[in-house]
Amino acid sequence: MATEAKKIQAKVKMIIMGGQATPAPPVGSSLGQHGVNMMDFINPFNEQTQDRKGQPTPVHVTIYSDKTMTFVTKGTPAKILIKEALKLKKASGVPNKEKVGKLTQAQLTEIAEKKMPDLNANDIEAAKKIIAGTARSMGVEIE
Repeated sequence: MATEAKKIQAKVKMIIMGGQATPAPPVGSSLGQHGVNMMDFINPFNEQTQDRKGQPTPVHVTIYSDKTMTFVTKGTPAKILIKEALKLKKASGVPNKEKVGKLTQAQLTEIAEKKMPDLNANDIEAAKKIIAGTARSMGVEIE
């Protein structure tokens, strides 16, 4: 007998510091409105992201109608990897006029390799183009 697929109630996307999820916002306000037990998310998330403590970690939570949930963590956002590589405090407010740094090809390749699993790219060259686009929108030039 085939079991019926669970009905999805909501999909929630959040960025939480790795290993540091708490019932406070954004977790509490995002999950609480759907009536799920937050500790069923917080404890497994903190265990799974222990190695990324303090790093912003995007997470996609799928909440089902029976109040159960599943979640998938993604890699660190590209803009944060670019800021770390160049030791920037923030991106340019006017990216086409004010440049805040230069990314070398080596740095670009390294970031593209880290982000590859999360990107919709078939090879490293396509991934580098995606990362270069993110860098340009931040006011970072590519050498």
